[in-house]
Amino acid sequence: MGIVELILLAVGLSMDACAVAICKGLALRKVTPKHMLTVGLWFGGFQALMPLIGYLLASLFADFIRSVDHWIAFALLSIIGINMIREALSHDDEDADPSLSFKTMLVMAIATSIDAMAVGISFAFLDVSIVPAVSLIGVITLALSAVGVKLGAAFGCRFKSKAELAGGVILIALGLKILIEHQFFGG
Repeated sequence: MGIVELILLAVGLSMDACAVAICKGLALRKVTPKHMLTVGLWFGGFQALMPLIGYLLASLFADFIRSVDHWIAFALLSIIGINMIREALSHDDEDADPSLSFKTMLVMAIATSIDAMAVGISFAFLDVSIVPAVSLIGVITLALSAVGVKLGAAFGCRFKSKAELAGGVILIALGLKILIEHQFFGG
């Protein structure tokens, strides 16, 4: 997986966290740099941690399923992407909670990064250097989430569904790319 694909993957994965950060900014109304950093660190940290956990768990079994690894990567990325698109197209309005408490942020960080664990599982079957990959995912998520808090305070939840939709499309496209490269080009 090249740097461009990795950046696209990181952006796609970060869209859930960014969408929640936008709504968090809406709830906070008056956003400070501390708010932005708090949300960014929670979401970025968990977006980096979860694929690492998935990678380590899947690495234990990589040799057993190497012949179908491309299908696993495609399926996981597609399922995550379809779920993000489904959430984006649903018109459920969630109440925005202004709390940045440990408990609130822990639950939100885990909820927005579960998908990243599945991506980490697919990393175990791809040619990915895990430390740079999870670092890039974490940094991009941190930055986009911090900016999302500010945007939420300025514009509201208007962009939440668009962010989730874009993230879903990116993840499905990357899964399809992995499958096509392996099937037709021996990738």
